[in-house]
Formats: sequence, C-alpha cells, structure tokens
Amino acid sequence: QVQLVESGGGLVQAGGSLRLSCAASRRTSSMHAMGWFRQAPGKEREFVGAITWSGGTTNYGDSVKGRFTISKDNAKNTVNLQMNSLKPEDTAVYFCAAARASAEYSGGYYPSEYNYWGQGTQVTVSS
Repeated sequence: QVQLVESGGGLVQAGGSLRLSCAASRRTSSMHAMGWFRQAPGKEREFVGAITWSGGTTNYGDSVKGRFTISKDNAKNTVNLQMNSLKPEDTAVYFCAAARASAEYSGGYYPSEYNYWGQGTQVTVSS
C-alpha cells in the first residue's frame, strides 16, 4: 500500500503561482507513474498532468499546457506541480495519484489508470 499526501494548496490571486507537492510513503520508483487530477464542485475529475518515473515522460491536460509543470524528486519520493499564470477556473481540489503497473498505463489521462490516491489539497484562485 502506498500513501500519498498532497501539500501546498491555498488561496492565490489570478496570475499568481503555487507549487503543490505529493509525498509518497514509500519508494515511488516501484510505481510506474504519478499523476495530478483536479475536481471542482459539481464537475468531474479532470486530468491535469502525469509523469513517468523511469523516463520522466510528461503529459498535460489541454487547459493547463504551457502554465503547469510536473517534476519528480526520486530521492524524496515526491512529485511536484508548479502552477503559473493561475486563473479562477483553476480553482479545485487537486489530487495526486500513483500508477503501479505499466501495463495499465496509457499516458495517465484517466483515473482508472491509477491505483493509489491522495486526499487532495484545495487551490482557490481569486479574480
């Protein structure tokens, strides 16, 4: 079992930046990939981005491309999400997730590709 804990959420003005972190309870090198999703009230969970542990391949959702960047720190078992040029529509609870097996992974775009989830951290962007 892997436990994931997100941190770094908060309130920021539009145009500002936040950096989210996701810490895993054990070596994330045993995982194939890590991803970030977000969910706003009344909306479905939306793919934000993902990164593979071995090659560092990243994918991003269309709404965040060019503004958000995912990075990993193997030594700290941590994945980070740098969010720049934030917009009010980025307001949501952000979740990190871990994908255990490469056979089930096809880019990390869908929640079903992941086996473990964090509890989420709130990001609020004011206009």
